[in-house]
Amino acid sequence: MSDPLVERNRLWSRLTAAVATLPEPPPTPIAVVDLDAFDANAADLVRRAGGKPVRVASKSLRVPSLIRRALAHDGFSGVLAYTVREALWLHETGVSDDIVVAYPSVDAGALSRLASSPSAAAAITLMVDDPAHLDAVDATRASRAVPVRVALDVDAGLRLGGRHIGPKRSPLFDTADVVALARTVVERDGFRLVGVMTYEGQVAGVQDTVPEQRARSMVVRRLKRASMSQLEGRRREIAEALAPLVELEFWNGGGTGSVEATAADGAVTEIAAGSGLLVPRIFDHYASFEPRPAAFFGLPVTRRPDPTTATVHGGGLVASGATGADRSPVPWAPPGLRLTSLEGAGEVQTPLVGHAAATLAIGDLVWFRHAKSGELFEHVRDVHLVRGDVVTDVVPSYRGCDQAF
Repeated sequence: MSDPLVERNRLWSRLTAAVATLPEPPPTPIAVVDLDAFDANAADLVRRAGGKPVRVASKSLRVPSLIRRALAHDGFSGVLAYTVREALWLHETGVSDDIVVAYPSVDAGALSRLASSPSAAAAITLMVDDPAHLDAVDATRASRAVPVRVALDVDAGLRLGGRHIGPKRSPLFDTADVVALARTVVERDGFRLVGVMTYEGQVAGVQDTVPEQRARSMVVRRLKRASMSQLEGRRREIAEALAPLVELEFWNGGGTGSVEATAADGAVTEIAAGSGLLVPRIFDHYASFEPRPAAFFGLPVTRRPDPTTATVHGGGLVASGATGADRSPVPWAPPGLRLTSLEGAGEVQTPLVGHAAATLAIGDLVWFRHAKSGELFEHVRDVHLVRGDVVTDVVPSYRGCDQAF
């Protein structure tokens, strides 16, 4: 087995060498994606899905070229988008004609465009968990001649001792409530019920083998097993209750951290995954798979305030979610660098300490990993695709396409 520190030093050398060959120095932060790692991660997700198709979670990429690249792999099918406007744009630009929007929307302008376009309405499925979401669609259209595809977002949290463990998403938990909304959709003119989503974020999105948190990790793993066991029974019960009412096209579940467990559930027909293609730092410590980081951003050293500190320009690309150290980017290559406790990752400058800081000169690049996957690309227009130590292409992010969703 290769030494991880040696591998990170090699990464530092080859990424720096790759961007040095560009015709002109790119602005920083310099976003790069290692295509060898990306493709290997795609193959691993397909393997873990055990024959069930993987739907690409676009929120975790936000680069059209990378979404297309994932879809080109055998075993991937369709996109899980995060806004209706994004879904419309992905359809209009030919990225996919099978798009499920993962979150309910009340964006009147986007819903009107969808409801008035037979092509878009046939390609895009909206998510609902309340009759008010249907009302929002109807309020934007003068006619129900174009049927709108919808899926039900069913809460996939764990209920234990009167507590709810998991993302606060849908109000739909009890089977009777799910069936009641399904009947409302089926009986309402202008809508087609085609799918169900159950996203078990408390399993897919929580680290469970953190070396410094062994006791906590053991508890997390137990909760994950309990959650999947409870959810399997609930999915089966809901599926049986819906069967007389509607024939579903898909049942979406999972996420990067729960692919195998979700794929083993007979009710689920497809797996959602996106972060597993790039593997940001919050996916480093999972029992279910080995991380293979594929996305990085480079910042230049611009100051040496003292012999043991190197300060880079920028760096404050802090991820969403509950604030904490795990939402900060981490200096990755060369190894042996860390943020300071006083300043952390700053918007315009970030001081770095650690034994490697003394070896860096002004102008050297330091390569970071972002805490969450696609959020990195909200900060850049260009993404550099690297194979080995060569930039093979420079492609636009959503921002580079002048899109902000």
